[in-house]
Amino acid sequence: MKLYKILFSFTLLLGLQLVYACSGKSDTQDTTIKTGAEQTSLYFSLLKDKNVALVANHTTVIGRTHLADSLIKSGVQLTRIFTPEHGFRGTSGAGDAIEDTLDMKTGIPVTSLYGSRVKPVPDDLKGIDIMIYDIQDVGVRFYTYISTLHYVMEACAENKIPMIVLDRPDPLGFYVDGPVLDTAYRSFVGMHKIPVVYGMTAGELAQMINGEGWLKGNVRCKLTVIPCDAYNHDSIYALPVNPSPNLNSMEGIYLYPSVCFFEGTVMSLGRGTEYPFRVIGHPEYPLKEFSFVPRKNTANKNPVYLDQTCYGIDLRSLTNKELIQFRQINIQWLIDVYRSMNRDGKFFTNYIDKLAGNGKLRKQIIEGLTEEQIRRGWEDDLRIFREQRKKYLLYNDFTH
Repeated sequence: MKLYKILFSFTLLLGLQLVYACSGKSDTQDTTIKTGAEQTSLYFSLLKDKNVALVANHTTVIGRTHLADSLIKSGVQLTRIFTPEHGFRGTSGAGDAIEDTLDMKTGIPVTSLYGSRVKPVPDDLKGIDIMIYDIQDVGVRFYTYISTLHYVMEACAENKIPMIVLDRPDPLGFYVDGPVLDTAYRSFVGMHKIPVVYGMTAGELAQMINGEGWLKGNVRCKLTVIPCDAYNHDSIYALPVNPSPNLNSMEGIYLYPSVCFFEGTVMSLGRGTEYPFRVIGHPEYPLKEFSFVPRKNTANKNPVYLDQTCYGIDLRSLTNKELIQFRQINIQWLIDVYRSMNRDGKFFTNYIDKLAGNGKLRKQIIEGLTEEQIRRGWEDDLRIFREQRKKYLLYNDFTH
């Protein structure tokens, strides 16, 4: 384990030095940024005398006030709420089916888009004049809020309902990295031909979905984006609200694009602990210096390896400053843990291909390719995506 730590620390620090030399940018939090939702003067007038639907969850706030409450208080006729994975109040665990319900506070019907259906049907949209989408994303392809964005745009286009996206900063918007999706592996955790970290806000991505003809039948959504103020892709933005129950720290968010690949393996990512996505472990991991025990909690009713001691890797020593400066996905952790586990081909599950967006990553690791060799396979697709992305940016791009 000591050798692993030494090698990992050397690799990380070398990467940080290279990025720091190239970047020259501050990593301090930008406190001047205003979200689209906060700029009510830019969109409240568009809602006058309209029946309004809202795609929302617990992150849909202006300060500490939910947008739904602000709309109703301002006299807006809010008639229906749609909600994604984790539910309207954001308390359901990953993968939990969300049921239709009524919002206890307002009495407004809440329609789930993560249960029996992922796309609004025409009956859901009857009488709706305009749709608002306002959900905090994390800028990672397999985070499902952007899949909900896609399907709501598609439903609005098909039913001729205009849509407003109230934009929010992308906490990982300062870099682009990872394999670009092979559309043969399209799923709800990867719908678009974009890399794992795509460096775009929800508003920018919505413009790309429209502009690239990615909606079914090449329909186009009548889209208005209310942009953030004082944001750009060099901004460092700490989320004021946890975007989902298991992404409960900024360190976890910065690690998420790298470590989430372990969801397609036999390993635990610390669900059922206080630090999910910051530890990696398994009851049979051969190195025993670090351990954790998954327990039931509100976000994890039945975490993998419940009540079992898992041994593995502790990433909690990595600071936000280090993680921000790294600015790329780390595949070395996956390679190293695969080699340490030595499970005769039973390390990966089929889910890894959906997360990677291709069938290559699994094979490359099994065949013994290095991280550098794997990353070289992304370069051409990433170069094409970066040029494509520029057409849809609403904010100044990162400079590193």
